[in-house]
Amino acid sequence: MMCRTMDASIISGFAALAGAAIGGLTSAAAAWFTQRNVAQIRWVSSQALRRQDLYRDFIEVAAKCYMHALQHDRPDVPGVVQVYSNISRMRALCSSEIVETAEDVAQRILAAYARPDKSFIELRAMVNDHTIDLLHDFSQACRLEQDL
Repeated sequence: MMCRTMDASIISGFAALAGAAIGGLTSAAAAWFTQRNVAQIRWVSSQALRRQDLYRDFIEVAAKCYMHALQHDRPDVPGVVQVYSNISRMRALCSSEIVETAEDVAQRILAAYARPDKSFIELRAMVNDHTIDLLHDFSQACRLEQDL
């Protein structure tokens, strides 16, 4: 009879220890998954901010270069270099669609230098018929990528 009481107390002791171990492991696993998810969310968020900064820089430089190209026949070499520098950075961070639209913008800037200079009246007409909006497709592609 004594063996049965010892067996019951040993079994209940093991059950208590096993329950505590399982509870502890479950808590540790939940904390690990939570930390992992938080780290992943932070990384994705930081990547998105890096891309947004890059898009902003590209848009500013490309717009200035394009306006310069419309009014001058000699290229703004530092500006063009900055445009291509931003495109190279995009290759490391962005989708191929973004890079392709950025390359198209750069090609259109270079082509504008080869055309005759635009007068203020011609620039105003381009604004009115929206042909001056060189960055429309690029901006749309950026918006679509950010929405994903």
